[in-house]
Amino acid sequence: MFLIKEFKFDAAHNLVSYKGKCEKLHGHTYRLVVVLDGVPDREGMIMDFLELKEIVNEKVLKKLDHSYINDIIKQPSAENIAVWVWEQLEKSVRRENCRLYEVQVWETATSGVVYRGESLEGRSK
Repeated sequence: MFLIKEFKFDAAHNLVSYKGKCEKLHGHTYRLVVVLDGVPDREGMIMDFLELKEIVNEKVLKKLDHSYINDIIKQPSAENIAVWVWEQLEKSVRRENCRLYEVQVWETATSGVVYRGESLEGRSK
């Protein structure tokens, strides 16, 4: 079973290792989706939505919302933001009955990335 919680934050960035219009300073209203994989506990929940909200607020949103993301992530592409969010949350949401399954970072309504903690190293091509 999957537990899903969505968040929004506003931030600015520029892609310094990129040639194109996104190398210039610009901003987004990002949509962040956090997905946990688990089984309901004795209270019938994978995790209380309020607890997940508090963790994401503390570990991610307080740092990224209304920030210049380049001060936090060297090359803040959606891909690199997703990896950074995963690293901030993975240990904090892990429980006996659940784990972080997926992080989605959406820059626009139609453009986003999904990260599941995997790396490209070790994957067969």
